[in-house]
This record gives sequence, structure tokens and C-alpha cells, in this order.
Amino acid sequence: MKKLELQNAANPVNDDESEFSKIIESGLSRRRFMQGGAAAMGLFLAANPLAQAIAAVTHPASKLLGFTAMPISTSDEFLVPEGYIAKPLISWGDPILKNAPAFDESGMQPSSAQAGQFGDNTDGMSLFPLSGNRALMAVNNEYTNYLLLFAHQGNNLTADDVKKAQAAHGVSIFEVELKADGHWHYLKDSSYNRRITANTEMELTGVAAGHALLKTNADPTGKKVLGTFNNCSNGKTPWGTYLTCEENFNGYFAAPGAEMDTHQKRYGLKADKNKYQWNTFDPRFDMTKEPNEPHRHGWIVEIDPMDPTSTPKKRTALGRFKHENAAVTLADNGHVIVYLGDDERGEHIYKFVSKNRYNPDDKAANTDLLEEGTLFVARFDAAEGELKGNGEWLELTHGKNGLTAENGFDSQAEVMIYAREAATIVGATTMDRPEWIAVHPDNKTIFCTLTNNKNRGNKDNQPVGGPNPRADNKYGQILRWMPEKGDHTSDAFNWDLFLVAGNPTVHSDFYAGSANITDENMFNSPDGLGFDDAGRMWILTDGKYSNEGDYAGMGNNQMLCADPASGEVRRFATGPIACEITGLTFSPDQRSMFVGVQHPGEDNKPSHFPAGGNSKPRSSIMVIQREDGGIIGA
Repeated sequence: MKKLELQNAANPVNDDESEFSKIIESGLSRRRFMQGGAAAMGLFLAANPLAQAIAAVTHPASKLLGFTAMPISTSDEFLVPEGYIAKPLISWGDPILKNAPAFDESGMQPSSAQAGQFGDNTDGMSLFPLSGNRALMAVNNEYTNYLLLFAHQGNNLTADDVKKAQAAHGVSIFEVELKADGHWHYLKDSSYNRRITANTEMELTGVAAGHALLKTNADPTGKKVLGTFNNCSNGKTPWGTYLTCEENFNGYFAAPGAEMDTHQKRYGLKADKNKYQWNTFDPRFDMTKEPNEPHRHGWIVEIDPMDPTSTPKKRTALGRFKHENAAVTLADNGHVIVYLGDDERGEHIYKFVSKNRYNPDDKAANTDLLEEGTLFVARFDAAEGELKGNGEWLELTHGKNGLTAENGFDSQAEVMIYAREAATIVGATTMDRPEWIAVHPDNKTIFCTLTNNKNRGNKDNQPVGGPNPRADNKYGQILRWMPEKGDHTSDAFNWDLFLVAGNPTVHSDFYAGSANITDENMFNSPDGLGFDDAGRMWILTDGKYSNEGDYAGMGNNQMLCADPASGEVRRFATGPIACEITGLTFSPDQRSMFVGVQHPGEDNKPSHFPAGGNSKPRSSIMVIQREDGGIIGA
């Protein structure tokens, strides 16, 4: 393949970018990185020629970052920089449907109450503007915590308890308004408001719809499925629909006394009793009764938030795996591109290219653009020890690249249903948990958080090298790639590592992190990722918050902001005790940021966020604004 010069593919945000790209091109390597030997940053730089070079263009006075960096926190608060305010918009259990009751901390509310309330454990989200100062929020509700959901903490489940847990999952859609007081409020009686749960009827579409592997006793057509659950992050299409991503669906199924086959094992399905116990009252989740039901989950689901009566559609052309998010962009020729990560140790990064092209003048023509297309999976190539290289998108089409009946794939439908196994056959690179993918506003550069991977270098054919340069990767990294000639439909790309997380106060080797990681901005496990309109990169973490050992000095999970051109990273916000910071969207004027706080008080940690006192911790969406009304981050 033709090699793309990195200095031409870099983000043209400011004049410093080209110099930065030349430095990267000159030889970003693990070997040279490890020439550093001291935790103190000055000594580290003195011993590390590459770190010196990168540091020289990592300007403290970034042209993009206009706020004072936050210190770490271990308090039970959501904290933002001086000059900013943060207020809760909505929390688990708040009523969003007409006649739904208010949240009751007792854990005694029935399933009918939760079905009308905001779901639990907020994750990915998007904002869809309406007229004036109004908009719709579509928010994933990934899972629920039985220790908090039930008074009995999950020890004595009933059939209605299972329905209640299922109602806490899925997607919440509700209207919000920027009112005269200058703050956003959700409107609990809006006709747009909707709950989509584990029992909402959906349509299976695309190449796998109707296949024998998707048929069940309840649905002999293989085209109608109930529910979506473990919805991690999201995507938003140019035609105004919401994409919700089914991630760890395997944890909801059981098959008492059965043996798992190869396919089931690859997708993490187990026969043992699982923590949700839905199979005890809902036969859909008992694989001895419905062996095909797991095949009906692990997809991208498309939802029209503007039509509360619409049927969500599971788009099988985008493949079945543990979807983290769906980063949607348009190629210059109009084809829709969706970049996808499979969030598990040793899994892969994918790209979908639509068969048909986007028509900005005909919304109806765009409705089914995700119905047909080609799915690819990434292979990353690099010379030994290098932290940059070339890559290729490998086509996952039946009859090509070994995806034949002889190798276990009888049709394109089976390639999509068993996309993970297809990726292995074609030779995709195993990755350190690919999570959120984000496309820079210039539409030339793509970034992906690789969160961590304890298996790297230890088992499961996950060798150390290339974009996954550390064994037993505790901290994670952020990968960057540039399509050849800026063409998202190209099979070729170049890549490098934008950032390697670490702890320079504990380690003096490669686990100290890259040169733009210091004792003032260090973190672990980058997870959420997104850009604002100006090109600021927002990094949200879901890591270890022990604040000791390898994680000493990191505090609670946090949100950081980076300048992709200079490489500078500053901490912008810190979350409460035992939470994950996840989910990110902006108002159209960029003066309000919506951010999710998931599972505060996880595992009975001492959190009472957001209400304080002795209240139950509740996952919440926070709204961040500047006191002077300015643009966030500027």
C-alpha cells in the first residue's frame, strides 16, 4: 500500500501541528521511549531524546485550552474549574413519563414505577435540538445495581423484580429546556419522553434478519426481538437518529447444566447462574430453552428520538460483538462511515461503509443507510518496537479472506452473527479493549481509547507490540489513525499513539506514560472520548480509584481535556467516590456540556452523590456551564 506521510494527515488545527507530526514521523518507538529512567519529569526528559522532542511542542499555553487545570480529588463531589458551575440535570429514578411516581429510596417501588422513570447507570448520550431553547436528550442506561435497586439487595428476586431490573436498562429519551434562570431543566410531561427497555419490541434488519440463528420459539420469523440492554456508548447520524450500542449482553444469559460451544465461549456466554438472574423468571434468558436468543443481542440499534411511536431497529450489517460506541462520519463521496470498537481484551476495531450515499436533501432516502454496506476490521502493522506504522482494513465479506463454508461461515449472515470469529480468520490485530472512537472535526483523523488489558503478553495470543506496546497494561493509551489521502473509504491508513497513560511518580520506565503525562494530569483507563466543535478532545476515565500503589496520586475518576495539536492534557473535572465519568454531549452553542456520572458508590463505597446527607447514590447527568456564559473549555 502507498505510505501516507503523517505530517500531511495530521489535524491542521494550528501551526504547531506540522512540527509535532514531523517529530512523530521521525521515530516514535518503545525502545527510545524507555531510554528515560527517572520519575522526576526533568530527569525523565533529560534521558529521553524523543520525550524532549515531544515536550518541546507540548506548549503549556495551548491555544485551545483556556481553563485552570484541576487537582485530583477523593471527595464525594463533582468538581469543575474556577469560573465554572456544574448542576445535576436528572438522576436515576426521576420520573420522565406522565403519571410516573417520584424516586423512592426504599427500593420497594414496583417495576411499573421504574418503567416510567429515568433508567440507571447513565452512559453514552446525544442531544437533538428542537425549536428555541428546547432539545431532546437520548441517554443510554447501561445496567443496574441490585444493591441499590432492591431493598433485599437482589437476594430474594421475584418475577416483578426481574421486570423492574429490565426496566432500569435501555434508553431514556426526554425533553430539556434552557429556561430564563440560565439553567437546563428536564420536562417530565413532554410528549416526546420515552423509555426503551429490555422488553421494548424491536425489528432486526439487514443481512442477518430472518436467519435461522435468529429464530426463537417466540419469534419464528427471526425479525422481531424484545429489548436492548447493557447499552454502553452511542452514536448520532447526520439524518437525526440515535445509535445505541449493545455491549456486555452475555452477562444476562444462563444455561444451567449445559456446555458452551465455541461460538458461545467467544462471546463470553457461560452456563453458570449470572448476577442478574433474569433466566429464573424470563425463559428468553435461559439458553437451554432459547439457544438463539443471545444471537439477537450485541448489535447497533437505531432509534428515531423525534417519533415516540417508532420501532427501534437492530442493524445487523454493522456486525455482532460487544459494541462500545458508533462514531459516524461522512466520506467525501457521501458514503456513511461508522467506526466501531469491541470492548473486550484482545478484540478488534471495525469500520462500516454504507452501500448507498447520504442525501442531505432527502431525509427519507437516508432512513435505511445502515441497512446495507460492508464491514471491515483493522490490522495494524509496525516495525518491531515502533509506536507508529501502517494499517489495513480487512473486508468481512463471505467468500473473501477465508470467510468460507470450509472455515465455518455458510453465508454473509453468519459472518455478521459471528463477526468476532470472522475477524480472527482474516487476521485482525488484537487490541487493548477498544472503547470509544471519535472523529476529529476536521474529518481527517480518528482517535480510539484503548482502556487497559491485563492479558496483553500473558495469554490468548495477545503479543506485545505496535499500538499495544505494554504487557499487563494497567493504564491504557489513545490510538490515532489517518485514512490514506483523507479518504474514509480507503483500505489503507497510518497510525500512531497520541498518548500513553501512566504514573510517572511510581514508575520510571514505559509505565510512567508518554511525555505529555505528568504528576499534574496523570490518569488511568481512558474510556469516553469526544470532541467539541473547536477540536478540543475530551477524555473520560473508568479506572482504578484506590489512589494507592500503581494508581497513587490519581484520585477519583475524572474528565480531562487535550489539545490534539500540541499534545497538552489538562484535568477539567473530577467525579464523586467510586464513580465512572461517561457520556458527553454539548448544546449547539457549545456553552453547556452534559456529562454522565455512573455508579457513584459502586460496591457499597461511601458515596451519597448527588443529594448528599444519607441519601442513596444515584447515577446522574451533570450540566456544566461557565459563570460568564462563555464556551466550555475556551
